[in-house]
Amino acid sequence: MELGEIIAEIREVLDEKDSLREEALRLTREIVRLSGDTIKALHRGETEKAEERLKVVREKVRELGDKLKNHPDLYYTGYVQSAHQEFVEASLFFAYMSGRDFPTPGELGVPHADYALGIGDFIGELRRHFLLQLLEGDIAGAEETYRFMEEVYEELMTLEYPKGLVNVRQKQDQARHVLERTLEDLTRAKLSRELERRLDLTVEVLEKGEERTE
Repeated sequence: MELGEIIAEIREVLDEKDSLREEALRLTREIVRLSGDTIKALHRGETEKAEERLKVVREKVRELGDKLKNHPDLYYTGYVQSAHQEFVEASLFFAYMSGRDFPTPGELGVPHADYALGIGDFIGELRRHFLLQLLEGDIAGAEETYRFMEEVYEELMTLEYPKGLVNVRQKQDQARHVLERTLEDLTRAKLSRELERRLDLTVEVLEKGEERTE
């Protein structure tokens, strides 16, 4: 075969991959955007809207997998992995907020390694939910969220594998810092609530004392 023919064959293969790559980038951007929309809707209490968005994301993830099923060199890339993580995060948060069972990697159609990394991001989203509960004065609910964050973190820490297999160590470190900050916030909120309670009791006692002296 002449060199020109070989180059033509190479060009045909790379043209196809380049086209697939552009399509994959478009899909991953949509997956990330829609996953973010799902999470925002959940924080606003718009569960139905979140479910609708999540269904669209699931279709995009399936489409992405179908397009790249014969191109593992494109499928196992950073931008696809990041999109999967966002999808996993949104799916787990939706399950938590709606009281449903957590979906498996197989049900979501994502690699197990990407799912594991998404769990780390899920902990960060739980912290945001925790903070919103504190702002609303729901300390009991916030504490319940924190306890669940602890459970998720403990499960995440059981994943001990080399970085070349799954780079979960970074997510574990981030989750630990998130958990530490969350515990500090919870402790301050509970102390503040206790201080308010004691001040209210003191004021009540003083007012009753004044009533007796009148």
